[in-house]
Amino acid sequence: MLYTVKEVSELSRVTIKTLHHYHKIGLLQPAEISEAGYRLYGAAELERLQHILFYREMDFPLEQIKVLMEETPERRQMLLQQEKLLMDRADRLNAILKTLRISITSTEEGKRMEPQELFKGFESEEEWEAALTEQNEHLKEQYDMDLLEGEPVDVPSMNEQAREAAAFMAGMTNALKTGIKHDDARVRDSIRDHLQFMNEQGHAFTAADFAGQTKFFLSDNFHLRMLEEQQTGLAYYLHAAAEAYAQLS
Repeated sequence: MLYTVKEVSELSRVTIKTLHHYHKIGLLQPAEISEAGYRLYGAAELERLQHILFYREMDFPLEQIKVLMEETPERRQMLLQQEKLLMDRADRLNAILKTLRISITSTEEGKRMEPQELFKGFESEEEWEAALTEQNEHLKEQYDMDLLEGEPVDVPSMNEQAREAAAFMAGMTNALKTGIKHDDARVRDSIRDHLQFMNEQGHAFTAADFAGQTKFFLSDNFHLRMLEEQQTGLAYYLHAAAEAYAQLS
């Protein structure tokens, strides 16, 4: 069964103008266009629109959504990735909602909350430091490096970098699982976008730097285990892809 753009709009609550824009930028193509010039959408297009809306709910920009959907064409795998991302967000929102409800109750009862209770659920410098503790202790013990020494943690930047890193690793994992070669153009594009993002964050990260980092991951048991627990062979695939990319840069 095919649906007109008006019917899709009514089903999804996405405006016709937005659907036209998705078509224009190549994010959501109609299944066909009728002789009269009407856009028509089938079941596959409705499923793709669902994925787009999941990513939009998590505030991913349209360009990044397009890349993610090209990297993960298999529907079940994409749904699982989106489930993980949404569950992480739901956990954080639930914590914030709990704080909000306690705040309402305290206000109604004329009580003041303890200062440390006011901000539970909000990602903070302390929460990032706690999350990095295990890795930081390993680096200090093995290499006399301290991730947390110096400037305070830039929480908004760390949150943005964590989201981008999760999306990048999900794409690399899917490429490995679906048999895409490490030097495929799609893998190179992912690495290029990842390095561009890192440089925009002020890290001055070159292709050679990235290749060196992935080589370090292979030699360090902590980071090797961290990658291999995500997907067997991921650390080796990532290094091969980084080396291939660096040779062309």
